[in-house]
Amino acid sequence: MAGKYALLEKYLRSLPRTQEEVILTFENIEQVLNDALPPSAHEDRAWWGNQQQGTQVDVVAWMDAGWMVDTVDLREKWVKFVRQ
Repeated sequence: MAGKYALLEKYLRSLPRTQEEVILTFENIEQVLNDALPPSAHEDRAWWGNQQQGTQVDVVAWMDAGWMVDTVDLREKWVKFVRQ
């Protein structure tokens, strides 16, 4: 766990095991990261894709924490994560 998205991974890992989903606004995520999401996160649904392999460190952060993106609303600026 390294880099900017390590804080997101840490946050998701800290949620109670009994919690099976969490909805975070982009603003919530930026507060966790203490940094802005890239423009592509606001514009491209594919940025939030669940890839097992690849170079997107953001995806690795939530998947390594045991979560997957279930729903993204680019208009309302929120994402729903579900526990794997």
